[in-house]
Amino acid sequence: MDARPLVTPAAPEPEPAPEPEPVAESPAGLVARAEAAVLLSGTDPRVALAEARAVLAETAGEPCAEAVSIALRASALATRELGDLALAEERLLQAITAGEGWPRRVAQARMSLVTVRAQLGDPEGGLRLADLAERDLAGGDLARLGVQRSVALILLGRHGEAVRHCDDAVESLGGDPKFQAGGLLNRGLARTFLEEYGAAEADLSACAALARQAGLDHVAMLAEGNLPFVAARRGDIPASFERYQAAESALFGYPERLAAMRTDYAEALLAARLPGEARAVVEQAVPDLEAAGAHAALPEARLLLARAELLTGDGHRAAMTAETALAELRRQGRAAWAPLAAEVVLRARVLQEEPGHELLADLLACAGRLAGSGWAGASCALRLTAADLACRLGDLGTARDQLDLLAGSPSTALIGQHARAMRLHLDGDVDGALEAAAAGLDAVATPVRDGESAEPAMRAHAARPAEDLAAFGLRTALGRGDPWTVLTWAERWRAIVRGAPPPAAFVRHPAPDGTLVELVRDGDDLWGIAVGSRGCALHPLGSYTAAAEATVRIRYGLRRRNLRDAEAAEGLDHELDLLGRRLLGPIEPLGNSVLVVPTGSLCTLPWPLLPVLRGRAVSVAAEGASWFARVRPQGTPEPYGPPVVVALAGPGLAHAGPEADMVVRTHPGAERAAGTRAGMLTALEGADVLHVAAHGMFSPRSPMLSRITLDDGPLMAYELRRLRAVPRLVILSACDAGMAHAPVDGAVLGLAGAFLDRGAACVVAGVAPVRDDEAAVLMTVFHAFLADGRAPAEALAAAAAKTGVGGFVCFGAGDEPVGGRVTTRRSGVT
Repeated sequence: MDARPLVTPAAPEPEPAPEPEPVAESPAGLVARAEAAVLLSGTDPRVALAEARAVLAETAGEPCAEAVSIALRASALATRELGDLALAEERLLQAITAGEGWPRRVAQARMSLVTVRAQLGDPEGGLRLADLAERDLAGGDLARLGVQRSVALILLGRHGEAVRHCDDAVESLGGDPKFQAGGLLNRGLARTFLEEYGAAEADLSACAALARQAGLDHVAMLAEGNLPFVAARRGDIPASFERYQAAESALFGYPERLAAMRTDYAEALLAARLPGEARAVVEQAVPDLEAAGAHAALPEARLLLARAELLTGDGHRAAMTAETALAELRRQGRAAWAPLAAEVVLRARVLQEEPGHELLADLLACAGRLAGSGWAGASCALRLTAADLACRLGDLGTARDQLDLLAGSPSTALIGQHARAMRLHLDGDVDGALEAAAAGLDAVATPVRDGESAEPAMRAHAARPAEDLAAFGLRTALGRGDPWTVLTWAERWRAIVRGAPPPAAFVRHPAPDGTLVELVRDGDDLWGIAVGSRGCALHPLGSYTAAAEATVRIRYGLRRRNLRDAEAAEGLDHELDLLGRRLLGPIEPLGNSVLVVPTGSLCTLPWPLLPVLRGRAVSVAAEGASWFARVRPQGTPEPYGPPVVVALAGPGLAHAGPEADMVVRTHPGAERAAGTRAGMLTALEGADVLHVAAHGMFSPRSPMLSRITLDDGPLMAYELRRLRAVPRLVILSACDAGMAHAPVDGAVLGLAGAFLDRGAACVVAGVAPVRDDEAAVLMTVFHAFLADGRAPAEALAAAAAKTGVGGFVCFGAGDEPVGGRVTTRRSGVT
């Protein structure tokens, strides 16, 4: 703000008084204004930039080196807040030159340059600047320098040092909220990498509160934007999704920071086993980081993108992206991170190349560099890959050496157990190999089995090695050919994905009327395990890829047929018959009740429409272990009272209201709930049966963002994870509400999966668009059968046969009859 007084005449004069000459401001006044602009850069960077320019303009005629240096620094800090790192660096270099003769001002400019230089991709250079600045700083400035230093240290992976520097700032800068908040922010990030998640969340929350109070909204947004990153790192994926939604809205208008947040979001998606979605998100982030000149963040984002590309099977693109990241990391002197990029390049080669000894040597060399840079887990995982490659090459000596090395490593228990299992298999001891693999999975699941809540971070970081070990067990079991052993290992893999304890071996026969059909795959080989009155059998079912492609064609044909496009729907019946015979022909005869446990994209197949399954009570589930308990009940089942039935209707559907009224008329004592978010949440926690007639939307990029449209806004799939209780049966009379994405078997996601995860026994939902009038007709007949005492799967099969309306699937335990709780309670629905 201009400090000069405003001069006005005291009274009118006959002749206008001449304008007074401008009064030159004193050097002390200019210095004070420049320092004020420095402080203002944190709260209002645009105003700070204008004030810095004004000071520089006034010093043009009356040079004041100290004021010029400070004003240039203020301009740089404001420019940095506005997202231009390169211009900020230019201004700070000018400030250093202009401040010659003023050592403290030069040191302050260098202090500010530390973070900018680090974020431009030269953290080592940033630390050298910090060493230069330290000689001419004292008191609070030294603590502020520690905050700047911590940014470079975090980028270099020296997180413990970063925490110590931030400790000093947090303790000593109580009168400087900007740098105290910065110290809390950087310490929270460093503690996240040190896996001190509780302390990290406390630091970030304290930073956000302090920054808001001081008017530093952008710092508060950064802190809040990093809370989902902490949640993702600790393995709390639902919380990370919730926090990312809030953070993305808060960071709108800050493209560089939004891009950095999206990179963290992509990491969360990878942790949630959603590599396709992660790839789509980080592909948005990389161009924004490039445009902002955020060179330090770019290689990390590219590395994350390369991992996502690799996990989606695009080895060629993954190698190119990882090579670019590797070159950037080397240019920035970040030697500790370079082996991580090299690892992705090599894994892409494993995916694409024929096995060779040169590739084996490269894998082992990279594993050594990973270990030398402190990435012990990645090193051991790569050695395991190298051992597997050596086995395929017939180099059993190298394979044994690597497996023996891993089996004796104390820091990688799960990988060590995997190595022991592989070593036993290599020596021909198949039973011993399977026992060793099972012991490894049991160790991961021990807290869950003992009734404890396993630490989410442990589950997240152990998930992929555990899945690799389960895959080894399944592959070994398939080689052995015993169907019960294959079923046991298929269920163990699915349990690991769900965070449940792996089941013991399945050896008992179920009741004669039910049939379990569980599909598994090894590479492109698809297998079916059938358990029924004749025991357990294993059947080869051909190519998984062919079945998945047929599923896509069937879904398209069903969609077009339900939308009355007869020409486009031609061939649908033929496709259904052909795929049904391919998948289930070898398994017949089937019982009246069939539970299908699909694999991969086959979870989106409308199974009840396959000719071989029409008229049968078909359920689709993510696992088969619970089916054994249902078909072999222990003791006398608990008596169920009449169910509490609640129906609600969403907006925009002509038949939704009448459909909800029909449900209320069909079931004695049923209630109609308000079609709002509050109404549905109340119904979810109070009903035994909930019928929802509303629009549904499946989000393939992020299934947790699937939604049901209600009068006052959408109810998101991730919000369902907050519920303490859900109905035993949920009917979603909504298009695509049953669509799901199964990146890993056992982890079926989407709206139906969210209800089942929270404890619903069964969800009836559509997997393709169905006309509103036809859905109402189907549901009228379905509820009549349901009220007559039939189980949901049986009622749905009978209703589909009577009305000819398809596209709905029964997920979960559709063979269980629906009853109320043992104790009578009111639903409380209004």
